[in-house]
Amino acid sequence: MGSRPYGRPQGSRQAGRDGRRLAWGAAALLVAGIAVPAAASASQSGGGADAAALAAGHGPKKAKNVILLIGDGMGDSEITLARDYTVGAAGRLNMDTFPLTGAYTTYSVDSSGKPDYVTDSAASGTGWATGHKTVNGRISKTPGTDKPMTTILELAQKNGLATGSVTTAELTDATPAVLASHATDRSCQGPADMKACPGDTIAKGGPGSIAEQSVNHKVDVLLGGGKARFDQKITEGPYKGMTVTDQAKKLGYQVVTDDKSLGGLKSDKPVLGLFAPGNIPVEWTGKAAAVGGTDPQRCVTSNPERAAGTPSLEAQTRKAVQLLEAKGSGKKSSKKNGFFLQVEGASIDKRDHAADPCGQIGETASFDRAVKAARDYAATHPDTLVVTTADHGHSSQIVPLEATPPGLSSTLVTDEGRQLKVNYSTNTPGKSQEHTGTQVRIAAQGPQAERVLGVTDQTQLFTTIRTALSLR
Repeated sequence: MGSRPYGRPQGSRQAGRDGRRLAWGAAALLVAGIAVPAAASASQSGGGADAAALAAGHGPKKAKNVILLIGDGMGDSEITLARDYTVGAAGRLNMDTFPLTGAYTTYSVDSSGKPDYVTDSAASGTGWATGHKTVNGRISKTPGTDKPMTTILELAQKNGLATGSVTTAELTDATPAVLASHATDRSCQGPADMKACPGDTIAKGGPGSIAEQSVNHKVDVLLGGGKARFDQKITEGPYKGMTVTDQAKKLGYQVVTDDKSLGGLKSDKPVLGLFAPGNIPVEWTGKAAAVGGTDPQRCVTSNPERAAGTPSLEAQTRKAVQLLEAKGSGKKSSKKNGFFLQVEGASIDKRDHAADPCGQIGETASFDRAVKAARDYAATHPDTLVVTTADHGHSSQIVPLEATPPGLSSTLVTDEGRQLKVNYSTNTPGKSQEHTGTQVRIAAQGPQAERVLGVTDQTQLFTTIRTALSLR
């Protein structure tokens, strides 16, 4: 007996016809910019044949722009936790209402190319940035021979697109680093941090630290944290004796450090925004999970460690889009072919590691507002592909209130007035909680969005973006 697409009942011709009508209807709504209920997604109504139907004859097939949004460590549990707390179990986040949704696998490899089932952010980011897997800890270089691999941002630049990267982490952290740098180890963030990358040093003919490479690549918009890395002194090469920030200014960058200066930027020069010495402090605070649990708590939607004037991820995203659009379509610009932008909500992962449910939820909610900013732009620019996904899964799990898990747990009181218990048990209490090897959600709208349907691999996201932008 021949195989049948998953989810299609045996012998149900009527179901097939209904599924095709549903998929075509979803496509029509997609072109109109209307979110489609999950039941109307092609993945639930026929798989590959209906994905082809969605792609055929509906809207632009080539994207002018791509906005890729990465929720670091944002597995299904992290999304569900934020949804339950903020909009309720029956509510929907902005990231929940994309018309096309699938899942992708995230494993990395060892130096011989064999699977390593739990990835880190460096290897996972390298996967979508280059289309190839690598070893954990490596930034856009091959797993065995440690050679640089061309990234999607480098291809975009080669094809005349404006480019940008926005993050709530240090700009030299793994996820932003994979776009515009090549490093043997992710720790080689600034000129003073090169111990693990001797072959990447300028003295050895290498490209230097991640910070130096990022500005040398002349990415049009770089917004995030990590000011202390860029304030390190360069010890080798033509910029010796200068800080990386000085190097950036020498290369024509406008350097800004708060929301006021961000708002006053012009689009005729590249932008380096450094809004914190390290990672940008999170928006929400609360009691961390503990052995034996916590008393029921409401999260505090503020953080005294977050300096006044720190722009939100949503504000950074909207400004980046504005600047890149001006660069990618302006009459005076040499870059009239659109733009590629990556946006990372980094501290979903970092607060998951710390078993801090309130910090984690607040960062997921912040990321979701950035998703809305991207989708708002796409609503009036249908030639924009918007993709949202994660780099890997993480540790938080929603468990029954009566459960007594062996690890760390916390009881929260949601906006619905209900109690919810979250547990962290992927490592011994007192140690950093760990990533998990699960597949994660990927959702999209716009040209080539149907490519995310079904179960794909992280490396295929590179091909989706390359195809959408027709990059050569």
